[in-house]
Amino acid sequence: MRDRLPVLSYGLIAEIITQHPLWKRGIRWVSRGTEFITRNRVWQSIFRQGYPDTEENQSRVIFNSWFLHIHPVKVKKHSLNIKYTWGLGVITAFLFIVLVITGAWLMFFYVPSVEQAYTDIQSLATSVTFGTLMRTVHRWAAHLMVVTVFLHMCRVFYTGGYKTPREFNWMVGVMLWVLTLLLSFTGYLLPWDQLAYWAITVSTNIIGSFPVLGEWMRVILLGGHEVGPAALIRFYTMHIAILPGLMAILVGVHFWRIRKDGGLSSSLEANKIDYGGSTR
Repeated sequence: MRDRLPVLSYGLIAEIITQHPLWKRGIRWVSRGTEFITRNRVWQSIFRQGYPDTEENQSRVIFNSWFLHIHPVKVKKHSLNIKYTWGLGVITAFLFIVLVITGAWLMFFYVPSVEQAYTDIQSLATSVTFGTLMRTVHRWAAHLMVVTVFLHMCRVFYTGGYKTPREFNWMVGVMLWVLTLLLSFTGYLLPWDQLAYWAITVSTNIIGSFPVLGEWMRVILLGGHEVGPAALIRFYTMHIAILPGLMAILVGVHFWRIRKDGGLSSSLEANKIDYGGSTR
């Protein structure tokens, strides 16, 4: 009878491999390569705190990283439940990033002039690869962002997230809501078609009917007394530069205040759950 082959366990196989001279030589090469890279001046200029293998380096990683440092030190247990926040803030931030990316892409194929704006919009559907897709994604992301910001504010309101010490962050959220509406409003004129023209005409006439400052605000928006080339340039500038810049700044402040205020807001009942029946 043929002799049975010895049964090799995974541990024995691993030991045989790791004891082989080629394996040891490869480990030495990897160690030398890693040491050469990490001691390089370029590497050290990017990763200044070193590998987080000690408590000091771990602390430096947190303090020197904006992405990690912006997160709260502690979070309440209930805030990790998707049914408490529904992820509306994260969804809104994601939609804003989508709008920035698709908007920047669309800028390459759009000229804000009365003679060419409508033609450029038509060319997106006929001459530009993925033009219709990118414009559709941009439009629907804008619509969804208006909805998610509103729902996010409703969630914060009904869970008491506007109360002490989060009043300032609530006001920042309100300003972000206004900026979201203004971004949607200014982008509506850019296709320069009949729907956009008359929608902006009616909207600015409503603004002009406001007491005291109404007519002044209307002239500032349109650059005159009617929708024309000056209005298109002003709406385009506000849509791609002024309003997104303000929103990016306020989003940073909003996230920073969430961290400084101790994470997501919590109701009295949630505090009782988190702290075993006592409120803090």
